[in-house]
Amino acid sequence: MTAADTGMKKAYPPAEFDWRGFDAYLFDIDGTLMNLRDLVHYEAYVNTMRELYGCWAGLDGVPVHGSTDPIILMRALERAGISEAEARATLDTALARMCSEVEARAHELLPELCGAVPRLLAELKAAGKLLGVSTGNLERIGWAKLKAAGLAEYFSFGSFSDRNQTRTEIFSWAAQEAQRRLGKNATVCFVGDTPADIEAAKACGYPVIAVATGVFSVAQLATGKPEMCIPSCESLWNSAP
Repeated sequence: MTAADTGMKKAYPPAEFDWRGFDAYLFDIDGTLMNLRDLVHYEAYVNTMRELYGCWAGLDGVPVHGSTDPIILMRALERAGISEAEARATLDTALARMCSEVEARAHELLPELCGAVPRLLAELKAAGKLLGVSTGNLERIGWAKLKAAGLAEYFSFGSFSDRNQTRTEIFSWAAQEAQRRLGKNATVCFVGDTPADIEAAKACGYPVIAVATGVFSVAQLATGKPEMCIPSCESLWNSAP
């Protein structure tokens, strides 16, 4: 059961928001496009911490939803007693090792697409919209997930946590890249499933559609005042215009 099953059911705010009217759409991956029903990404963290830092620890107590791979790893290492200096000294090696493990185990990824995502992407692509991803995943991990889900072909580019570690920086770079490709006056809309997605989009000055297909309900997401807040992408066709 997703958060959409336990939260408010109606879209927020009312349907006057024209979600079809943008030139570019930038999507989060986990909880927005898909949910992974496997432990590949998680175990890449655990195995990397054990192999490179000698600590047998998981991600218990580490905020992961709406965060980024580098920040999650740093916080997990901190909780395991690894100093920031030691963690940063080998951070690039650790992140590369995580990517290599996920790629090597890509056949084990079990993506479950969120409601109506294939239909939405196909319709936007057919309408000539530019599609990108804006995610806390490392680039190689993000593309591995998109390929496993059969969605990679829809996206022209991505903004990942390799280049920018904070979500606001990731979103800002994604929007700038969309406007570099389409022109500085191109309109951009983000789509995400966490309060952090809403905050990042607003910090960058762009509208955001929040979907409750991750762990947060419509009611929880609505407190961030996104331009639209819905149980899933399927709800878009139930709204006007």
